[in-house]
Amino acid sequence: MQRLRLKLGSVDLEAELLDTATAKAIYRQTPYSSLAKTWGEEVYFSFPLDVLKEPNAKDVVEAGELAYWVEGQCIAIGYGKTPISRGNEIQLVAKTNIWGKALGDVKQLRAVKDGDPIQVEKG
Repeated sequence: MQRLRLKLGSVDLEAELLDTATAKAIYRQTPYSSLAKTWGEEVYFSFPLDVLKEPNAKDVVEAGELAYWVEGQCIAIGYGKTPISRGNEIQLVAKTNIWGKALGDVKQLRAVKDGDPIQVEKG
């Protein structure tokens, strides 16, 4: 199973990739650098890809699921409530392709601030 390392500001996460077209496209485009943006308890960042929305795309995710927002061309990692969450759900802005799973504690993403550097590397 393929893995990536994500450095988000001061936070290091290891990710296990799923067997999806989006995961394969992300792996091919790695290494990649970007800047963090936050929205509630979600970190997202630009990662331009030419992929389609997958049939199992979803907008309510589990903590640590790695999502790709096709329309926004961004990777998103939800770890808690966003401004549109209901109850304790992690509600993203749109249906996203789930392409991997973070292996560490995603709650540490609370330390990531807008503008922090992002590095995505094979590993």
